[in-house]
Amino acid sequence: MNSRLILLSCPIGRSVTHLCRTIVDGSLLGCRGYYQSRTRKPTLYSKISPLGNPSASVSPELDQWVQAGNKIRFAELQRIIRDLRKRKRYNQALEVSQWVYEKGLFAFTTVEHAVQLDLLGRVHGFSSAEKYFNDLEDEHKTEKTYGALLNCYTRQLQIDKSLSHLRKMQEMGLASSALTYNDIMCLYANTGQYEKVPSVMYEMMERGVRPDNFSYRICMNSYGARSDIQGMDRILKEMETQPHIAMDWNTYSVAANFYIKAGLTKKALIALKRAEDRLDKKDGLGYNHLITHHAALGNKSEILRLWGLEKEACRRCINQDYMTVLRSLTRVGELEEAEKMLEEWESSGNFYDFRVPDIVILGYIEKGLLEKAEALLDDLMENGKATSPETWAKLALAYFDRGDMERTVESMKVCLSLHESTVKQCKPDPKVIRATLVWLGDNASFEDVEAYVVSLKSVAAAKDRCAYHALLKAGLRHGKEVSRLLERMRADGMDEDEETKQILFSG
Repeated sequence: MNSRLILLSCPIGRSVTHLCRTIVDGSLLGCRGYYQSRTRKPTLYSKISPLGNPSASVSPELDQWVQAGNKIRFAELQRIIRDLRKRKRYNQALEVSQWVYEKGLFAFTTVEHAVQLDLLGRVHGFSSAEKYFNDLEDEHKTEKTYGALLNCYTRQLQIDKSLSHLRKMQEMGLASSALTYNDIMCLYANTGQYEKVPSVMYEMMERGVRPDNFSYRICMNSYGARSDIQGMDRILKEMETQPHIAMDWNTYSVAANFYIKAGLTKKALIALKRAEDRLDKKDGLGYNHLITHHAALGNKSEILRLWGLEKEACRRCINQDYMTVLRSLTRVGELEEAEKMLEEWESSGNFYDFRVPDIVILGYIEKGLLEKAEALLDDLMENGKATSPETWAKLALAYFDRGDMERTVESMKVCLSLHESTVKQCKPDPKVIRATLVWLGDNASFEDVEAYVVSLKSVAAAKDRCAYHALLKAGLRHGKEVSRLLERMRADGMDEDEETKQILFSG
């Protein structure tokens, strides 16, 4: 929990609030999102790591491992917990930690207690972490566990509790780490109190605690969020003069972000050059941030140059890398280059993730190339690849805006068919739903209209007047008896209005 914190510069337009929420274990920067086993011999880690469902229980795997007579090594359990936390699988990480604690196989040090506190706070809230802390023996109430509880408070924006806890830590001499004050600065940033951030850093310095890179970045962001570029520059220059601070790419990337937002292109380019000079040549994340910034500046050549360097430097480009460069190319309007990049991704051997081609599809839709968007979606589906109901809904809206109702209806039908099999909820535009019902009522068979109305149940009110009117029109056109429809309509609290009467009269 108390590992060094890192503030990542974010895509243009994100606020410092988001930035301060991007607090991760320092080692995560080197995580490239894939795992390759170096041995064929099964280990406890190899048993638990592939569990795909974040809600799957890991205790049975742990119990089976012990029952099979295998040895349990504390170092491996710690590695499992660390890995699960990196992957934000906090429920499973907490389950492993609690399993170790309850089995009494290994004694918890203050480090393990701090991790347990952090996980309890993330999974069950600060009250649960607070109770765990209060039950600790005094010997385990150290700066690490106090700091873990403070992080729980600040993460859940508990201002009064956070400040009270900080004062207690200071009184006990347990606020000697920059991490403690970084938590408070993040708290103020995440609650929109940017003006209070610099005073926390200066209080830290007055108390003899040296700010770290993260401290300076939070402070820079607090000025940037208020569009105070001069204030941000002062902090940057102060940071550059500190002998204990190693200037890194991330700091200059943060500065470039705000220069770009302020329209200071020349300063942004200087900052980006300094960021690139300090980039670890195998740091795919760093390349991704620089590519994103150059996209905001419209620099196609820089996007492609940095992508070429990233491919040479990194052992393997993962899906997130491809998503970054595809977003950047579509942002600068280079759809042909994006198409080439998509083909490169398809031949990369990476696992399929619809979010990758979706970037190009949405680029087509934005440019009005609706047939190309639909063709790519159809091709994916024909090859058994998953697509998204949200994207089909966006395509339907684009066809509606063009006035092509037949394709609007067909796109909506695909959207609704996919919606039934996905967990994530999709909300098509209400005006598109109304327009498709009107069109179907005028042009489709009664059975088609009825099937469409049924499919709408998962995304909209299927029993609304527009749906009944579509059914009435289709029924009357095909000589259907509609008295039962009218009865159902009245049962749902809708009497005949003027439009209903007009439909019945015309039919």
